[in-house]
Amino acid sequence: MSETDLLKAKLPDDAPVNLEAEFEASNVKEVLDKLDRELIGLKPVKTRIREIAALLLVDRLRKQFALTSASPTLHMNFTGNPGTGKTTVAMRMAEILHRLGYAREGHLVSVTRDDLVGQYIGHTAPKTKEVIKKAMGGVLFIDEAYYLYKPENERDYGAESIEILLQVMENNRDDLVVILAGYKDRMDKFFHSNPGMRSRIAHHIDFPDYSAEELLHIAKLMLATQNYRFSADAEKAFFKYISLRMTLEHFANARSVRNALDRARLRQANRLFANASKSLSKTDLMTLEAEDILASRVFVEGKLDMDGDEGSDGVID
Repeated sequence: MSETDLLKAKLPDDAPVNLEAEFEASNVKEVLDKLDRELIGLKPVKTRIREIAALLLVDRLRKQFALTSASPTLHMNFTGNPGTGKTTVAMRMAEILHRLGYAREGHLVSVTRDDLVGQYIGHTAPKTKEVIKKAMGGVLFIDEAYYLYKPENERDYGAESIEILLQVMENNRDDLVVILAGYKDRMDKFFHSNPGMRSRIAHHIDFPDYSAEELLHIAKLMLATQNYRFSADAEKAFFKYISLRMTLEHFANARSVRNALDRARLRQANRLFANASKSLSKTDLMTLEAEDILASRVFVEGKLDMDGDEGSDGVID
């Protein structure tokens, strides 16, 4: 129901409203439950998303009594290391906004600097405006947003894109939610250099790194979706792998876990093929064994070797 419809359907002052019933009717619980299933841990993040959903639901009820107030500012900043679920949460946030009537379409448009900034004069404004046009009615997710600002390069056009975004974030905040994302220290520096952007961001949400136990749980879920599983020894080996991998450079949380599992599946296939004359069972085809994990170069003196396997994110696994 639109804001105009809500005002037309103004309730009598003494009419009771049931917040739980409104929550159920909005189908937001379905999205929050999906978020719980998709992402392990991240309790502070999930709590904040639930708080934002509660704010919007109460604001929706207030409008039914014609209790007018400024629409909540919904632009957000997600900070954290790679692979901590920022994009997934942004997708679910878009769904929540749509179901509560704060986003017409509820879609997510995910971009980086290259999608917004041109390489020559007159190129940036059309690129930025085209992206904004696609995102209207939904959420614009800008990953590694700090790259928009490059003060050391006098010929850089990122500042032009930022100015356009600032105008839209202020003038079209009822039809577009912008979520910036990136490393916390770099985003802090970005906001310090762009106070106008900071003033338009209402919600700053930090995504913590996963623990080794949480990453093991994530790995088992990833395998299950692909009809794979660990043997008991492989599970122990993978936990050791995670514990070592977390101490090394270029670690990307769930992203690194996914790459490691891809490597383990490759080793499993090679192991099975090496014994091609042997009959295989369904269990054989599904199960990763400890040797598929322990073959990783991560286990060579507990550190990576530049001759090791390179994952799809450009790091060694």
